[in-house]
Amino acid sequence: MAARQPAAEAPPTPVATPMSATTPRAVRWGDLEDAASGLERPLLRQRGANTTSQMAVVGANVCPIESLDYEIVENDVYKQDWRSRGKIQVFHYQVMKWVLALLVGSIVGLVGFFNNIAVENIAGYKLLMTSNLMRQDRNLEAFLLYMACNVVLAASAAAICAYFAPAAAGSGIPEVKSYLNGVDAHSILAPSTLFVKIIGSIFGVSAGFVLGKEGPMVHTGACIASLLGQGGSRKYGLTWNWLRYFKNDLDRRDLITCGAAAGVTAAFRAPVGGVLFALEEATSWWRSALLWRTFSTTAVALMVLKSLIEYCRSGNCGLFGEGGLIMFDVSSRVTSYTAVDIIAVIILGVLGGLFGALFNHLLGRVLSKYGRINEKGVPYKILLTAFISIITSCCSFGLSSLSPCIPCPPYLPAGRCPTIGRSGNFKKFWCPAGQYNALASLFLNTNDDAIRNLFSGGTDSEFNVSTLLVFYTAIYSLALITYGVAVPSGLFIPVILSGATFGRLLGKIFGSANGLDTGLFALLGAASFLGGTMRMTVSVCVILLELTNDLLLLPLIMLVLLISKTVADIFNKGVYEQIVRMKGLPFLEVHGDACMRSLVAIDVVSGPVITLSSVERVGAVVSTLRRTGHNGFPVIEDEPFAPAPELCGLVLRSHLLVLLQGRIFTRTRVKTSAAEVFRKLKPFDFAKVGSAGKPLEVDDLGLTDEEMEMYVDLHPITNRSPYTVLENMSLVKAAVLFRDLGLRHMCVVPRTTGRPPVLGILTRHDFMPQYIRGLFQNVLRE
Repeated sequence: MAARQPAAEAPPTPVATPMSATTPRAVRWGDLEDAASGLERPLLRQRGANTTSQMAVVGANVCPIESLDYEIVENDVYKQDWRSRGKIQVFHYQVMKWVLALLVGSIVGLVGFFNNIAVENIAGYKLLMTSNLMRQDRNLEAFLLYMACNVVLAASAAAICAYFAPAAAGSGIPEVKSYLNGVDAHSILAPSTLFVKIIGSIFGVSAGFVLGKEGPMVHTGACIASLLGQGGSRKYGLTWNWLRYFKNDLDRRDLITCGAAAGVTAAFRAPVGGVLFALEEATSWWRSALLWRTFSTTAVALMVLKSLIEYCRSGNCGLFGEGGLIMFDVSSRVTSYTAVDIIAVIILGVLGGLFGALFNHLLGRVLSKYGRINEKGVPYKILLTAFISIITSCCSFGLSSLSPCIPCPPYLPAGRCPTIGRSGNFKKFWCPAGQYNALASLFLNTNDDAIRNLFSGGTDSEFNVSTLLVFYTAIYSLALITYGVAVPSGLFIPVILSGATFGRLLGKIFGSANGLDTGLFALLGAASFLGGTMRMTVSVCVILLELTNDLLLLPLIMLVLLISKTVADIFNKGVYEQIVRMKGLPFLEVHGDACMRSLVAIDVVSGPVITLSSVERVGAVVSTLRRTGHNGFPVIEDEPFAPAPELCGLVLRSHLLVLLQGRIFTRTRVKTSAAEVFRKLKPFDFAKVGSAGKPLEVDDLGLTDEEMEMYVDLHPITNRSPYTVLENMSLVKAAVLFRDLGLRHMCVVPRTTGRPPVLGILTRHDFMPQYIRGLFQNVLRE
């Protein structure tokens, strides 16, 4: 029997393509003219034909995206798989969850250590060569060498990213956040993305860009967890059969959450902060068992890091390599705060929220411009990166050269002021003996060392107001124009650096009116900017406490974070939420959008719904798969297997292809036993292909004309208990249910008898506010 269609011949599946943000249009499946206009175009405008449900920007590349199957497909294959497992197999499954989680922590810790050592040595030798030339009064040569090294490193990072793994560009946190929300894209967690993320991040940070490796470490941890969770990579010939239990989205999601938390730990040496970051910012689904496993992963990552740090202290990591593992020991010096101190902190929180919201707004404008440049091709991406590198080098060297020399404090020995070489609070630059250059102490350092200099206590006279004002203006501007180039780049360090400079500047302005150290003001300024841009509170607070190793700072950090976040929320959303929206990723929020409040489920159902019979003709199944791009089809039980049509369940596209490849066909329309299916196919044949693997396609089946006229029984692979909602269910409730359960498909069924057993299927696309506002022009807006 042919697939059920409301019309005699169904039109081809329309393609949802982005469109202008100023002209909302409806997307109705089955109406080719409306479907050609498609969804609202992401702010990062990209061109390209869509082959699935929607396009989005992943990294620096536009590509099709799909939803993930977090729902357990309870079909006969799943039941047979669990029935066939003995106690040993079940124990092995539980043990492997913990083994993989601990293994992820160990590998992420190793990668984090390697990143830090590589950056310290590459940047260290670059600055050392520059300093040696300046000691010989060869200042022009020193500048040209400094700029050439930066441009070569930056162009190399952009080239490997643009040619080999465009998904590795950016911080990766929006992509990981969307993946854990249920959005998948090709190569988002692939081995090539992992490799380019590591190498590109090292080159980008070493090139002197105002960016950090902390955001990319979150993406790196997620890639490592995905690679282990899917049993390796078949594409690169790295597969492990003993990991076959985890070839499903549900287990991968838990492991990737552990990897993201371990990435934060490897970047900041903050295990508790890593767990809270995964809970507050990254994941959309949480449970107590996952909390315990994630904490164990971060603990292992921290132990690996600390062991390697002790090894490096013996001088085994090159000339450099001890400073890059971030730990800012800031002493509060006070245990009580006066009313004046609290007022100063409140002012800092308000200003941090304002500047953080302004940063998010300006960053959106910059990214939209960069999107138009990047879409012109790979050479333009590399040229843009090299151009920003030249600007950064000119600012670092040029502004330092314009800064006046300052006499060294008399209480410091000659070895500490001025310092000659890579690091130190008092950089000599080309000042005479006994004097230092304050701006060079900040610009001609790694970003981590510059933050240490700003956080250092008891150095109130080291940086004057004009120095801090120039450095803040330059760093704030460079951070805006750097993020968005085609290199792995994080926002944590630029925001911390800008906030620390602003906080220290405000501390200098307040002067003796308060009793707080300027180094403490720098820390509170970093907290206020983090709250104003990223809108995280608990995780940022704990990360900063673990960085500074001073619990006495907790009340002030909490206060400044709450104020800055509250002020910034008045103007716009957090930076990661804003980037997710700009990239066009269909992220489902915790609460339904205002446009859903007056609608019910049936209002947004797009038709015609395509169904299959429980025992279907092979040719009809193949025709449906060729003609549509849908990933799930309702299965209808009808005569002679049921007196009236009824919903049997839901079958996935990937399972249909595996069943057809097994060629379990009959010449008449009869049921086949599940045992017959399992004689030819194993449960692991239905496991999902990894993120970098090639999925099975209809054209790969090679079915003959005789086989096309035969029948196939869909009962063994049909999910008999799909999630369904009544047609009059509130759309807001349906959206919350869809998100909390991690669904990919939700069937809409009638509330009265005598109608088709299924009225449509709700997918992630149907809950997008752009789509809903395109259907209904008069819905409520936030």
